[in-house]
Amino acid sequence: MRLTVFGATGGTGRHVTRQALAAGHRVTAVVREPARLPQIDHPRLDPVIADVMNSEAIRPAVAGQDAVVSALGPRSRRDAPVCADGASAIITAMRAEGIRRLIVVTASGHVVDAGDGPFTRAVVKPMLRRYLREGFADFARTEQVVRDSDLDWTIMRPPRLTDGRQRPYRTAIDRNVRGGFTIARVDLARAILAALDDPTTAGHTISLGY
Repeated sequence: MRLTVFGATGGTGRHVTRQALAAGHRVTAVVREPARLPQIDHPRLDPVIADVMNSEAIRPAVAGQDAVVSALGPRSRRDAPVCADGASAIITAMRAEGIRRLIVVTASGHVVDAGDGPFTRAVVKPMLRRYLREGFADFARTEQVVRDSDLDWTIMRPPRLTDGRQRPYRTAIDRNVRGGFTIARVDLARAILAALDDPTTAGHTISLGY
């Protein structure tokens, strides 16, 4: 598979890049800053320096690819929201190049549904919404942009991300994972690549957690 990864310098993006290369895929890693490229010397890794907010600038990075992964996200709460605008530019570039398969990472925190327990619905999620209001609003806008596209999209909704080791995880389609409060980035990357290999995940959200 020929795969383009946006946000390849982030915690999740680095794992997606490494795991995709290990699985035999060819990866185009799109970054803004060359110094932040993953420290990977691999013959199937093609680094591209481009502004993800500029759909024309990123068209060459998605041209001829089989799939695109967006693992974009702010590095801190002080950073401006980037997910929705980035997703919009990526979708525009994909449409222009005729590329259909897209996976976008958001989060499970901004969504309250039947997968959540009573305490999570009544206490945990309202607290998170107050504390992470801008980030959650960006995730909600991102999901709407993705849903409104005519692409074969999948939205990944992880809970709080950690740098823990690989372990078994649970997933749920179109609903949150009951009691799934954390997941390691390495396992989120595994789930992303698994979704890419499963066409039945197109048009759905996938929540996950331990």
